[in-house]
Formats: sequence, structure tokens, C-alpha cells
Amino acid sequence: MTQHIAPRGKFITVEGTEGVGKTTNLEYVRNWLQQRNIPFISTREPGGTPLAEQLRALLLQPREEVVDQTAELLMVFAARAQHLNQVIQPALARGDWVLCDRFTDATYAYQGGGRGMDQALIAQLEALVQGSLRPDAVILLDVPVEIGLSRARERGDLDRFEQEDVAFFERVRAAYRQRAQGQDSYHLVDASQPLTQVQADLGRVLAALERHWTA
Repeated sequence: MTQHIAPRGKFITVEGTEGVGKTTNLEYVRNWLQQRNIPFISTREPGGTPLAEQLRALLLQPREEVVDQTAELLMVFAARAQHLNQVIQPALARGDWVLCDRFTDATYAYQGGGRGMDQALIAQLEALVQGSLRPDAVILLDVPVEIGLSRARERGDLDRFEQEDVAFFERVRAAYRQRAQGQDSYHLVDASQPLTQVQADLGRVLAALERHWTA
């Protein structure tokens, strides 16, 4: 008797700087998947497991001590290694889709672009922790920095990253946009539009992905 092996699930990440509306739009994507009875899990980075969530708290907590950039980068990838092993890879192996709030593109954007760290070093850690695993699709929600920071400040207390200056986030945004250029797996959505238009654009991206993946 031939054993049925579930096809590998699809890995979708949603990226963007502060204030792009990830929380609201991730909920839209979750509802879209549910309506189509697509089995999926929703998770986030840093985080996704108890250990990774503890590392997230350490990373985001404002502190007087200056955080060494290499220490920050290694904590990000330590959380990612745990997340991949415990959550993402098992879900994909089951055939579930994985919807993740940020992934390694955020590391290239925040630590590479924002902090100015060596992209080659990030790539080395990416290869060590992920092997050949990369997202099947990256949805990049994009807004001008001033708009995004204004939205973020309206939410209240700012974490350690949100307290960075405008120039930091301009570098982060530029790094994100550079990574999206000429890459078929990247889908840039103008998140400065009214929410109904943003979600209409998201719906078109998701429908095109579903057609492509199920053809």
C-alpha cells in the first residue's frame, strides 16, 4: 500500500516598517485563508515559541545598557532557529501554509539596513539556521516613514526599535524596497492607501498566489 505524503505547505511572510498596518492586514489574510478552507498556522518573529518569545522580549525591551549589534543579531537568529525547528518546518511538512509576521527579510532590513551590519554576515547566519528554506512569498507593506511612525506613536509606549530616529527607519525602508526589486516572490503593497484599497490589493496578490500554487 502506497503511503500518502502531504504536499509541502506554502510559507508566506508579511513585512514592513513600523505603522504599516501589519496587525490589521494579517487578520485580513487569516480570514482569506479560512474562507478557502486552507489549513494554516499564523505566527510571528521574533517569537512563535516560549523560548523565542522570551528572546523577543529581551530584544524589544528599552534599556539603558547599549545592546551590542552582534548580540542583537545572534538573538534574532537564535529565536529563529527555535521557531523553525519547533513550529515552521513541522507545519510545512504537514502540508499547512505558514503565515508569519516578519522573517529574515526583517533582519536584512533592520540589522543590515538600519544598523548597517554586514549583509554577508547575515547571509552566513541565514544559511546556518535556515539551510535552503526561504519564504514562497513575501508581502511587503510599504508606507513613507513619517506616516508609519506617526501611526506607531498613536499606539502608545514604544519598544526599543520604535524609539530609533527617522534616519534609522529610512534605511530600513530602503533596505526592504531594495530586496523587493526584481524578485518574483516579493509583492509590494502600498499601505498608505485607504484600508479598503490596501486589502483589495492584498486579495489580488493572494488570489494570484493561490492560482499559481494550485495550477
